[in-house]
Amino acid sequence: MRSRGAVLLGAATMAMGIALAVPAAPAVATTTIKSAGAVVGCAGPSRGAMPSTVNGSCGAPASAASSVSQGRADEAADGFVVSEAQFNQMFPNRNPFYTYSGLVAALSAYPEFANTGSDTVKRQEAAAFLANVGHETGGLVYVVEQDTGNYPHYCDATRPYGCPAGQAAYYGRGPLQLSWNFNYKAAGDALGIDLLNNPYLVEQDPAVAWKTALWYWNTQTGPGTMTPHQAMVGGAGFGETIRSINGSLECNGGNPGQVQNRIDNYQRFVQILGTVPGDHLSC
Repeated sequence: MRSRGAVLLGAATMAMGIALAVPAAPAVATTTIKSAGAVVGCAGPSRGAMPSTVNGSCGAPASAASSVSQGRADEAADGFVVSEAQFNQMFPNRNPFYTYSGLVAALSAYPEFANTGSDTVKRQEAAAFLANVGHETGGLVYVVEQDTGNYPHYCDATRPYGCPAGQAAYYGRGPLQLSWNFNYKAAGDALGIDLLNNPYLVEQDPAVAWKTALWYWNTQTGPGTMTPHQAMVGGAGFGETIRSINGSLECNGGNPGQVQNRIDNYQRFVQILGTVPGDHLSC
């Protein structure tokens, strides 16, 4: 894990701060945590965060022993293109909090996710989302931000609704580490959940956690020019999902090691899903 500090982005982007996180329940960690400073990398590059030295790689590797073709015959009952067996293969060391059932339950919030276009495009989008999530959380190991000293930083008191859950209540949580009071409000408003007053739901309810990540994926452009969902279904490619999630730090040569780790995750995951990665993998 690398260190970095999150900064407030403009209201127009409504980008989520990504922060180093810790397990909400005991789990087998596959990365080393450095508590000093702020974080970059495994638990997530923040939109607009300051970079630090990158070394090593993030995320838990998928098992190479499993059959690539297993997945097409083992889809979820509701038609989701990722089966539970494939999900387990992608994240063998994940925190028990990040359940497959929670992910499947969250899909109803954004039915277009991994359900738009051809079968190949659907699988590519699912792989792209999970590859980025895996990178941000060290292979779905980390649930909440590690550096508790940063917690009070994520309250923008100038917002008219303030920070009703407390100044230190809006730290990074979930698969894409939702942070800042204004992002909890925006995500909650979109999802019909009062996350401004109840931000802890994101670390207590797996489906809510997954919904916040899908909210960003499907509705937010971050430092990019399109949402990650648009990038995958419109043919712009996996590289544009990186740009929308952390392009200001990683793309255009900013952090090639982190970009390559995301690409490696994606290439493993499309293989598990029995499809091809497509073009434009980098940014």
